[in-house]
Amino acid sequence: MSAGSFRAPKGVAEYVDDRAAAFDAVREALTGAAQVAGYAMLELPVFEDTALFVRGVGESTDVVSKEMFTFTDRGGRSLTLRPEGTAGALRAIIEHGLDRGQLPVKVLYSGPFFRAERPQAGRYRQFSQVGVEAVGSDDPALDAEVIAIADAGYRDLGLRRFQLLLNSLGCRECRPGYRSHLLAYLAGFDLDPATRERAELNPLRVLDDKRPELAEMIAAAPMPVDHLCEECRSHYDAVRSYLDALGVPWSEAPRLVRGLDYYTRTTFEFSHELLGAQSGIGGGGRYDGLAADLGGADVGGIGFGLGVDRTLLACEAEGLTPGDEPRIDVYGIALGEQAKPTLVATLGQLRRSGVRTDMSFGSRGLRGAMKAADRSGAPWALLIGERDLSAGALTLRNLSTGEQVQAPLDDIDEIIRRITAEGEVDNAAHP
Repeated sequence: MSAGSFRAPKGVAEYVDDRAAAFDAVREALTGAAQVAGYAMLELPVFEDTALFVRGVGESTDVVSKEMFTFTDRGGRSLTLRPEGTAGALRAIIEHGLDRGQLPVKVLYSGPFFRAERPQAGRYRQFSQVGVEAVGSDDPALDAEVIAIADAGYRDLGLRRFQLLLNSLGCRECRPGYRSHLLAYLAGFDLDPATRERAELNPLRVLDDKRPELAEMIAAAPMPVDHLCEECRSHYDAVRSYLDALGVPWSEAPRLVRGLDYYTRTTFEFSHELLGAQSGIGGGGRYDGLAADLGGADVGGIGFGLGVDRTLLACEAEGLTPGDEPRIDVYGIALGEQAKPTLVATLGQLRRSGVRTDMSFGSRGLRGAMKAADRSGAPWALLIGERDLSAGALTLRNLSTGEQVQAPLDDIDEIIRRITAEGEVDNAAHP
């Protein structure tokens, strides 16, 4: 098979050129919103012991029963490519004793996740997420903070046509009573064997079923929010009050349960109106009790996973182009081999000062090098020739206007001042 015949695996979203820059800009916006709230980066493995996801995510979920990429390593251990982030993040927090230190622990992570799903627009077998986890407090203000971080990340990208869907699933005290009500309701319907089995394991999974015939059956089903205990009701009221105080708009979604078993109390999802059936661009919720189930301290937690791929699709649907600023600020051109060492050294100095640079490599003539400079998107070209070396100067050409200015060859600060005089380089002269 020739190299040209290889293709990316089916169900993988791959990004090149401008879309790669846009993808990176989306990821940076979503992580940046968390970092300003004090969330520290956590780097996690992309595979874990399979038992971690079975216990943490839940056997009744589609994720565990149908969608995990599981394999046996050379030592006979069962490992799984991570299908979601919370279980692995909690494992790391527990393993390193962070759950027994200063609380809440606030962590941030990003990267690829894997599910064996049927590929379609916005639904991939390898997908990217930005996630946060806040572990060690049941304060409803923490719930509101986590939700507001996601909302801020989307708005920083310029997104407007999305909505926050909000629900409460109750706690381990009031959930059993609701479960009994829901099972009694479902007993009146002729469910297929697979759905009946799922309902016995966790009847809330039925509320998450998107099949039209199931949607009709559960139209009059009891809802979790109607069976909350007094403490959960108070918690939910406080979360909504804090969101109002933060200026985060929300909509009640009494059937929202999401696809993972560990959620308790606050559950939320961000939905974008222009993405059709795969409208979810991120979501999360509270998971009190999960840390203890995984062998850690009995502390509560809340987190989210925001889809980078789907958020990019939402940006494109709204006509937004994240990451469309120039990739570089200055494109260097050496007019002759004698000038090239000086050009290389000058560009190196500019990079160390925070100016993004590239240059013309090989033996291109001036015309070809200028075409490359134009294609680079840089606002400025920096030219050095033999005459410039003799005069101790270089030439800066504005690639938009064609105007040229001279700058001292040995004065990087002056070169930067010339480049930034018209505000065309935003990140130059960083300390």
